[in-house]
Amino acid sequence: MQPPFTTFMSVESTRAYIDNLYSSDPEKCLTSIVCIKNSVIGSNRQKESVIAQGIVPRLLQLLQDRNTKSMLRIEAAITVGSLAKGTNEHVEILINSGTIQLLLNTLEENEPQLIDACLSCLRTLSQSDSPQNKIDVKRLHKLLTFAGPGESLRRQACVASIMGSACKTPVEQNELCAMGAPNLLAALLSVQNSSVRIPVLACLASMCWNNQNVANMVANTTYKDVKVSSILATLIGRDRPIEMQLEAARCLTNLHRAGAISSNDPIITYRTLPCLVRLCQTEHSEGNRASAANTLAYLTEVDSDLQQVAAISNQLVSALVNLLSCRSVAARQAAFRAFASLAANDEDIRKRIIDTKCLMDSVLEGLDDENEDIRLAAVRCLHSLSRSVQQLRTTFQDHSVWRPLMALLTGCPSTELLTAASSALCNLLLEFSPAKEPMLQQGVVQLLATLTIRPEPSLRLNGVWALMNLAFQAEQRVKSQILTALGTDQIFRLLADSDTRVLMKTLGLLRNLVSPRTHTDTMMSLHGPQVMQGVVLVLEGPHSPEVKEQALCILGNIADGEKAREHIMSNEDVLKKLIDYMTHPAPCLQEASVFCINNLSRLGEPGSLERQTRLKEMGVVNILQQLLSTSDTVLYNRVKTALTQFTDV
Repeated sequence: MQPPFTTFMSVESTRAYIDNLYSSDPEKCLTSIVCIKNSVIGSNRQKESVIAQGIVPRLLQLLQDRNTKSMLRIEAAITVGSLAKGTNEHVEILINSGTIQLLLNTLEENEPQLIDACLSCLRTLSQSDSPQNKIDVKRLHKLLTFAGPGESLRRQACVASIMGSACKTPVEQNELCAMGAPNLLAALLSVQNSSVRIPVLACLASMCWNNQNVANMVANTTYKDVKVSSILATLIGRDRPIEMQLEAARCLTNLHRAGAISSNDPIITYRTLPCLVRLCQTEHSEGNRASAANTLAYLTEVDSDLQQVAAISNQLVSALVNLLSCRSVAARQAAFRAFASLAANDEDIRKRIIDTKCLMDSVLEGLDDENEDIRLAAVRCLHSLSRSVQQLRTTFQDHSVWRPLMALLTGCPSTELLTAASSALCNLLLEFSPAKEPMLQQGVVQLLATLTIRPEPSLRLNGVWALMNLAFQAEQRVKSQILTALGTDQIFRLLADSDTRVLMKTLGLLRNLVSPRTHTDTMMSLHGPQVMQGVVLVLEGPHSPEVKEQALCILGNIADGEKAREHIMSNEDVLKKLIDYMTHPAPCLQEASVFCINNLSRLGEPGSLERQTRLKEMGVVNILQQLLSTSDTVLYNRVKTALTQFTDV
């Protein structure tokens, strides 16, 4: 007699096994299911064939029919579970067929083997990102009952995996937390079995991701009077399986980033960080190294002290460079991310990274990679490295980094990639960067002006920010080019932007356009009314003192121009606003307005006496004298300087 696998394969082109699957004879039906189950194990081609022949609905029908023999239902669940290990398309078909809800319904029964098969199938399906994977609160409560102390290791592992996939949003994280999941998971960490502990750790990491309330609750949860954080610290030791170390380190990292554990806590500085650095080394597998580098990148991303501690290891940079030479996307992406985090703040670390042999070549290759995830990671790495003044003048110029970056921006990148690339571009357009001129020749101004009209605030911000950098101490022709590319209407739209960051950078751009003094008169003669209108728009708007201070600083620059200052002196409304801000409760507005008054009344310049007379008539001198009683040193010095300009005071 042939084994079932061979039997099924020999009749694949016939209807025999399908007929038996629909047979009312339980034995024939069971034999058919077993044949199908055996054939699809490890073969996506066979899974495709089974699904294409419409067998899934019959399997689900058998699974949900409580009148069907238990063994039939169990084998049906196991077969569906095997199909769920196929391609994403196979999983999507199963989910769209209502498989998840059917499995959850079946968990309400009392057949142990059937429950085990359903939990295993749910575990596999839960790894999908399908929106139909959502499990309601009632079902989650039921799932938790299968992970208690008396349950099998298999069930505990399945439930932990399912819960880890069921807490991707803050709402889901909070729901699980409210059900008592932290206490259950803390208890499961004591189970001396890696197949349970590793999914439990992964679940805890998911629960704590970017959720401070949940992270605090998890960190303070105890099992037998030992805090979870302390338990986790024991699981990152060298004696533990590598996968366990990685998940425990990821969990501690997420607890730290969510604010539940301080960066100077020894668990982070002396346990988690060294563990991740060690696991990045070349003696470990590529997949584990990539995972360690990813977590290390997240751990050190925003903390300069942790970046410096990580960089102490002489082997880390070389290990990450080695990771860049790996073939997998995950490995290269993780290495770029780690470099981006390490180089975020410290100049010495940046230099060490950039001076590493072949590093810049790898970054440039990454910018041109066919995989967008690698391009994005490479751009973010470049962005961190571009914060170095010295490297902008040397290494970046030697490698013409601006070329591939401009190529990315002029293509059709995703919003995320465009945001990262334009952030790096902001640094390449700083005043001391040699890349400015060739980028101007390649049309960077128009490209940036286009970014300012994008609906995404981050892109508008980067567009204006880069233009602001470009305008700083730029030649007159460049400033005119910027104004022409933007246009008056767009500047007004940016000054009315709902994102305060965009507004602040737009004011910074205007300030750079009307300074230094040698450019002020020319710019105001060409665009004076529009600039004044924009400033008034901000001063009259419901903005914070910090925003209005920038508008007043623009007036201060205009007041420094020999002819440009007439735009202020001839506008009584603006003069009254200046005088009002001299007595404003916010010191920054007082200082900015007094600075402007000082420039308007400066002695020895054409028309100064007439301007002084006008300002006196408006009560400026009296206000200045009153301000001499201020305890603010900066304001006092500015007031004193302004008073010296007036001839008879």
